[in-house]
Amino acid sequence: MTSPRQEKMREFLRGTAAQFFLREAGPRSLVTVTDATISPDFKYGTIYITTFPTSEEASALDFAKRKRTELREYLKEHSKLRVLPVLEIKIDEGERNRQRIDELSQQG
Repeated sequence: MTSPRQEKMREFLRGTAAQFFLREAGPRSLVTVTDATISPDFKYGTIYITTFPTSEEASALDFAKRKRTELREYLKEHSKLRVLPVLEIKIDEGERNRQRIDELSQQG
């Protein structure tokens, strides 16, 4: 169960990361921030991304992980947070599975 404060921080992380990756990767990039989580102590956060096509996942994840330090600086510039969370970036497996189910249902 997340607190209202955690939920607000989760939405802030998701939205700000999405803006950052749009700026860094460019408008033609198909890296999408789908979700974010934050630990109860606000020290650790995870940003979840998807890519299209999925064959580009490895390079997109590598790119996103290389940009983590810059993402933290971007968060610092766009917030009044006293402590910035340490960020992890992961592929959103749930979203990938949902997309695959959609593809299969359209074929049938």
